[in-house]
Amino acid sequence: MKVTEVQARIEAGLPGSRVVVRSDDETHFEALVVAPQFAGQRPLKRHQLVYATLGAAVGHEIHALSIEAHTPEEWSARGGG
Repeated sequence: MKVTEVQARIEAGLPGSRVVVRSDDETHFEALVVAPQFAGQRPLKRHQLVYATLGAAVGHEIHALSIEAHTPEEWSARGGG
């Protein structure tokens, strides 16, 4: 799966999110997701929200996905732009 497709799916599933996806082989991915939907959610729930946007691709076209998930406020406090 292409990086752009993974990014587009996450953005579509989490409206208003900012997403950066990286991959060296198009099966193992790293995603930075900054989304207002994460407010008040524990890390596990945040990851579940991201996985839900990708559906059946996880475990198939997407062999592994590392997620860094923040609210916009958390990201701003970390110095994210």
